[in-house]
Amino acid sequence: MRWLYYFLKCLLGGFIAMQMYFVIQIGLWVVFDPSSTAFQRAERWRLCSLSWSCPVKSTWVPYDKISANLKRAVLVSEDDIFFQHMGVRVEDMKKAWAKNSQLNQQGSGKSKTALRGGSTITQQLAKNLFLSSEQNYFRKAQELIITGLLEVMLPKQRLYEIYLNSVEWGEGIFGIDAASQHYYGIKPASLNREQAAALASALPAPKCFDKSQYCRKANIHFPTRQEFILENMDRVALAPIQKPKAR
Repeated sequence: MRWLYYFLKCLLGGFIAMQMYFVIQIGLWVVFDPSSTAFQRAERWRLCSLSWSCPVKSTWVPYDKISANLKRAVLVSEDDIFFQHMGVRVEDMKKAWAKNSQLNQQGSGKSKTALRGGSTITQQLAKNLFLSSEQNYFRKAQELIITGLLEVMLPKQRLYEIYLNSVEWGEGIFGIDAASQHYYGIKPASLNREQAAALASALPAPKCFDKSQYCRKANIHFPTRQEFILENMDRVALAPIQKPKAR
């Protein structure tokens, strides 16, 4: 019985140490920009292995040097109330959970730990920064913990800046600077509404948007999504809504 107690103690200690690592990393990002994310490193390894020359592109650009058109378009595409919630959208998670349970019951030879949908920008950021692409409930629980840490420790604008500089926009293309240069040959500050909506429409399936060879598993019509984004860009807020002070 003592060995079981010792094992559980080590397990708990390892879990706490891992959370402290996340806290320290996030704390550093108050001042310093992340050099890379877990997802970027995984993609670099997939594309380049041990090669010194690698086609992975990523250049940091400050928040105020990114077009407001792009900021609004991405909110419409990924999380239209990002500046109003505290990291999770409970109703969306409930829908995703119900859909997931339905898929698991149907079976069809697919993994019974598959998850889909319901993620906010902060949750996506938590996954990209620290976690693997493996989909299971333990990873989802860790994602929620990191999401809470990000929301508590970093301002919303800083979270959005990190997201726009780290999210994938094509094969080996990470961040809005690399994306705007790759697709349009311009800086992020110069993106117009149509260009911004097109880039935002790519986010659910960025590799497919970039190269047709990745479109076999993607069920998305980019022009329709772009049109929807264009129609809704003006209704999203780019800053937290300030509540009136009680008198």
